[in-house]
Amino acid sequence: MNFLRRKSVADLQAEATTDNSLKRVLGPWHLILLGVGCTIGTGIFVLTGTVAARNAGPAVILSFVLAGIASIFAAFCYSEFASLVPMSGSAYTYSYATLGELFAWIIGWDLILEYAVGAITVAIGWSGYVTSLCHDWGIDIPPRLTAAYGTLVTLADGTQVHALFNLPAILIVAAVTILLVIGIRESAWYNNLIVIVKLIVIMAFLALAVHAVNPANWHPFIPANTGEFGHFGWSGLMAGAGTVFFAYIGFDAVSTAAQETKNPQRDMPLGIIGSLVICTVLYIAVAAVATGVVPYAQLDNPAPIALAADRAVGGWMSVFIKIGAIAGLSSVIMVLMLGQTRIFWVMSRDGLLPKFVSEVHPRFKTPWIITIITGVVVALFSALLTVREAGNLCSIGTLLAFVIVCISVLVLRVREPHHKRTFRTPAIWFVAPVGALSAIALMIPLPNAAWSRLIIWFAVGMVVYFTYSARFSRLNEKSP
Repeated sequence: MNFLRRKSVADLQAEATTDNSLKRVLGPWHLILLGVGCTIGTGIFVLTGTVAARNAGPAVILSFVLAGIASIFAAFCYSEFASLVPMSGSAYTYSYATLGELFAWIIGWDLILEYAVGAITVAIGWSGYVTSLCHDWGIDIPPRLTAAYGTLVTLADGTQVHALFNLPAILIVAAVTILLVIGIRESAWYNNLIVIVKLIVIMAFLALAVHAVNPANWHPFIPANTGEFGHFGWSGLMAGAGTVFFAYIGFDAVSTAAQETKNPQRDMPLGIIGSLVICTVLYIAVAAVATGVVPYAQLDNPAPIALAADRAVGGWMSVFIKIGAIAGLSSVIMVLMLGQTRIFWVMSRDGLLPKFVSEVHPRFKTPWIITIITGVVVALFSALLTVREAGNLCSIGTLLAFVIVCISVLVLRVREPHHKRTFRTPAIWFVAPVGALSAIALMIPLPNAAWSRLIIWFAVGMVVYFTYSARFSRLNEKSP
């Protein structure tokens, strides 16, 4: 059995042109807002504070810069592939056409982890902001229902108990699942509205809080290392970059909507690169203002940007930030779950997953069965994990995807240079290798727990591939 059998690029292009299973309703602004909607979320509203307090100090600004540089290299490679092979499978499909089925399975299995854990992470962040806002309005959700199982929480009388599960996280995942089942057009317009609200909130924060920046809070810019790897110093800056890299998975998710885009050859590069540039600028600005207003050691808070707004402007601005964060994080969950279900859908179409996974609802034209299953799994784990555990696991999965995409685009340039490419990665012999090496460099400092879970996930994936997927692959059925 040939485990490195490849899909033909010509066949993929023909399939993308003739397959109308999903509605083509998205334009370039839908895609840009989809990317912004997914990218501006937990990374800016939650991880900015935890990374500053635990890893990088004010140099969290540089952590975002490093993560952004690694992302822009990968974004160019994604853009070339998305315009050449406009299919829903993202990096999975790209590697299927270049490195072969086994590598495609590996990256597809990795993407399932990336999007699921990403949605889990954001749902946990959403819960933190909702709990805080409800408290501001005099509504206190029982602490034991607002955190991961076993987490120590403080009751009103000051006693500490262990949490049971995160109820608000379950509720938001359920609501998003229903919306995704209803349809892509409705989901896209909801996302557009939420993104506009989110951008207004962020711009208002920057405009109103900048006057309260105290440059003394930026000194030392890179705090001295505590003697432990990843805790401040240059190792902390790199560890922080690996963690906040989670914030950049939005443009990756854009590529999963290729088969629902009106003109993917033109619009996918615009959506991928446009959303990444907008978000990188906003991340750096918000990190600079937040660490300038609040000493970095005090930013390890479930709602760090709201804390900075409260210090700079007052309580009313804090409430405004929380409302914007809640709305914004909702859209991130939606885009991540959209991306995951589309990866499942295309892998099922290729025979690597059971046929029911690609069943499309006769009325809504969405992969409804796998959307509901995904919603149940994401809700379960968002009730049981902490935001940092989930964020690190998502980052390592995303970085691995970036490594494979950067290698794949170079392989295809060499192997099949004759294909017409609407978008071509500039300076390919520099951008692709540096993109892969940058992603590897950000993977190395991530915690051992993230590596262990990644290895376990891939071990399970290999068992599934060799016992089921390799046998039922459509390419295997076509082989003599």
